[in-house]
Amino acid sequence: MNHSDATTPGKGRILILACGALAHEILALTQTNGWDHLDLTCLPANLHNTPDHIPGAVEQAVEKHRDAYEQIFVAYADCGTGGRLQTLCDRLGVEMIRGPHCYSFFEGNEAFEQRADGEIDVFYLTDFLTRQFDAFVIKPLGLDRHPELRDMYFAHYTRLVYQAQTNDPALDEMAQAAAKRLGLTYERRFTGYGDLATALADLG
Repeated sequence: MNHSDATTPGKGRILILACGALAHEILALTQTNGWDHLDLTCLPANLHNTPDHIPGAVEQAVEKHRDAYEQIFVAYADCGTGGRLQTLCDRLGVEMIRGPHCYSFFEGNEAFEQRADGEIDVFYLTDFLTRQFDAFVIKPLGLDRHPELRDMYFAHYTRLVYQAQTNDPALDEMAQAAAKRLGLTYERRFTGYGDLATALADLG
């Protein structure tokens, strides 16, 4: 699999247009499975801080790469766009991952939905968010400057669930430290790659 900005990768190739937060996982899946017909290009992971901008960024990227690929697959869930991303993908004739967000499709959308009513008090981390906890949680919330705001932001949470895509003791320790920092009970839940793996496998 290639990170591709090429314009002529050849007939029969598929481009995965992904959230940058999924790059590591997508590369791991494609390399492990030998999916050499897939190329990857990523949009910035910090678009999640402004989900209204995701559909526009996806549309620009699809139009940029459309003529060079037989198929484009959008590796985003709804991700806070309120259905706008699915509407866009339908209009552009491209597929995307099912589900409201990556926490759901990593666990498996069906399993996540079954748990949903009992997990309204849960703050989730993935492998990516565990690695980037300061950049994507602490700093955007201003907790690096005002740690006293923690109890206000997390007043309605009681648990941190680390959805582990891999078995990495170093990440386990980082996730436990994150839970302690937020004052939440820690739970590790191994999910693997969930519906992301299934969606990519279905691309042939």
